[in-house]
Amino acid sequence: MSAAQHDAARGAEPGGDRGTRRLPVVLLHALPLDSSMWDGVSGGLRARGHHVLTPDQRGFGAAPPTERSPSLDLVADDLARELDRQGIEAVALVGCSMGGYLAMAFLRRHPHRVRALALLAARSTADTVETAAQRRRFADLVLDDSTRGPIVAGTAPALLGATTRARQPGLLARVTELAGSARPQSVAWAQRAVAARPDSTATLRATEVPAVVVIGVEDELVALDEARRTAAALPRGRLVTLPGVGHLAPLEAPQAMLEVLTGLLAHTEAAEATAC
Repeated sequence: MSAAQHDAARGAEPGGDRGTRRLPVVLLHALPLDSSMWDGVSGGLRARGHHVLTPDQRGFGAAPPTERSPSLDLVADDLARELDRQGIEAVALVGCSMGGYLAMAFLRRHPHRVRALALLAARSTADTVETAAQRRRFADLVLDDSTRGPIVAGTAPALLGATTRARQPGLLARVTELAGSARPQSVAWAQRAVAARPDSTATLRATEVPAVVVIGVEDELVALDEARRTAAALPRGRLVTLPGVGHLAPLEAPQAMLEVLTGLLAHTEAAEATAC
């Protein structure tokens, strides 16, 4: 199955009605996971009448890897082509971590196609020189057979909050397994693409759509102050904090995420109905 076919299949699961007037939703996954991280949220959105796409990004899940130079712009254009293929003009765009950085790349390249935006565990700024170097170092380590296992085992727990690690050991095991089973070349490619991303603050400041920035209070990778700055850059943005949640809110608190997204979508649709 090609990446486009896989994306279409996941987007057309039961509950997705292409004839509905509800705003289509795109859910973009985190690194080093795949689209299955949204399973606890996507069904609820489809039950509310939204057509939902949960694409696997290049090299993850069912999507084939790429030989192109690392760039989130390539993946953003993949999404634009898939929307074209499905006849979808505009969407509510939701991204978690790497998915958030991809959402900002898509917003920068295809701003007219975004009618609502949700950024989870993602900062608007580019990496510092030190952080970018750390990402590239991680990419090198994950490609090395002798260091891949220890580096994955050592970093996977930080994807979840302390409360989740204590109360949901099964989820920690699942995330660690998913991280360990991801293609090393794809993980390295994605790390380098994220490290190379530009500052998106100006893009967010020019974005006049309803938006929400979501941060887990126990996120060990993105600070609360960074999330506040991201939300402040959005003219119609607001910040939502989730207690007891770390970096992966769709997995750690799927019901809370469903409520946040349902609220954003309802607000967007109500505003558009009033404007009409």
